[in-house]
Amino acid sequence: MILFGGAVLRASVTDLYLRYVKEGLRPFLIAASLLLIAAAVMTLWYELRPAPATAANTSAQRDLPAADGRDDADSMGDSGDHHAHHEPRVAWLLILPVLGLLLVAPPALGSYAAGQAGTALTAQQDYDYPPLPAGDPAKTTVFDYAARALFDKGQSIGDRRVQLTGFITPGPDGQPILARMILSCCAADGRPVKLGMAGDVPTGLASDTWIQVTGRYSDRLGRDPVNDEEIPYIDVESWQQVTAPTDPYE
Repeated sequence: MILFGGAVLRASVTDLYLRYVKEGLRPFLIAASLLLIAAAVMTLWYELRPAPATAANTSAQRDLPAADGRDDADSMGDSGDHHAHHEPRVAWLLILPVLGLLLVAPPALGSYAAGQAGTALTAQQDYDYPPLPAGDPAKTTVFDYAARALFDKGQSIGDRRVQLTGFITPGPDGQPILARMILSCCAADGRPVKLGMAGDVPTGLASDTWIQVTGRYSDRLGRDPVNDEEIPYIDVESWQQVTAPTDPYE
């Protein structure tokens, strides 16, 4: 428990936790890890503390004959056997997530996860379209652009240039598409937002390569083969390879 709590605490005070949960959950992770460590320390203290003095009880027990006629040594031996116990060995499985966090921390969800799940944009949801941020190009998210392009038909985008950041993943026709994972709570519920690219399409890039794309609205649409939902496009004017952001999710 100490190792497990320490591993969670280490991930929480660094940016490692952002691979698994949303940013706002950091205080809860820190509190939970400290609680685990405190519980483990208290358990160790309880197990390793000196045995309480039982001289009076032992003396009284020595003076009384055993009820079944056996001598005192046998009676005391039975008592010792009666109170002996063993912790469940399954508790040692807690070492596995510790090793995972400390030695081989799983990466953030990427192109493989995006290829296994359908796009998160569905017509059954409601979306808001506030004015785009100031500046040229307007920096926005893959989710925001995709929702405006798909359900607002680009009216809230107009002729403005936008700048998006995401990772490369193979599209249904083998061409690269831009994607970004979104979370409701943690990586377990992560879903991809997929965006097709027209114009100056990046080529020769491996999956999971992060790029920054600058472009304009395109009315072209594709289909996600996983859930048959529509995938909007962006008309790429320029792009550049970038490092993965600290928080890989939207």
